[in-house]
Amino acid sequence: MVTPQPRADAPRAPRELDEITLARAQKGERVAWAALVAHHQGAVFALISRILGRRRGSAAHQDLAQETFLRVFRALPTFDRQGPARLSTWILTIASRLAISELRRRPMEYLLPVDVADPAAPDDGGAARRELARALEKAMGDLAAPYRAAFVLRELHDLSHEEIARALDIPIGTVKSRLSRARQELASALRELEGGGKNG
Repeated sequence: MVTPQPRADAPRAPRELDEITLARAQKGERVAWAALVAHHQGAVFALISRILGRRRGSAAHQDLAQETFLRVFRALPTFDRQGPARLSTWILTIASRLAISELRRRPMEYLLPVDVADPAAPDDGGAARRELARALEKAMGDLAAPYRAAFVLRELHDLSHEEIARALDIPIGTVKSRLSRARQELASALRELEGGGKNG
């Protein structure tokens, strides 16, 4: 078993794993399996960190990523390469369900991955961007787990409504309503930020 490593780049795999490598990984070839993990680990860590709301690379993320790939490894021989799900979507489905279960089991503090600027440094507009980033991070953290998961899968991992429905095991109509609710809450948070800035 290859241990996935946290990566700060590439929130999603730029393309699907090639068919030959996938077929070999399904047969249990270690080199192919390592290639599969390397290809998808960035997207898995990004998804888990965004749903849980903790910094990427935390112990909780590492554990869930490891469990994700363990489940992938066990089920990979039965994955239908001609089926409706892409491999990347199938893997993200496993990761998202584990992350949502963890979030429901033990709500976690939402840590902001935005560095605080040196107050003595000149303001080049970065302070406003950091304030906006903090507001968005907080709004994301305030979203209930089902809304956050749908939003992350759609807006940050480019899954279609149909893929999200399969990933979360909910009707497409529910996907759309959760996305609408998430966007409304995020927009409201931004309006509050803008209002605060005007009042200040």
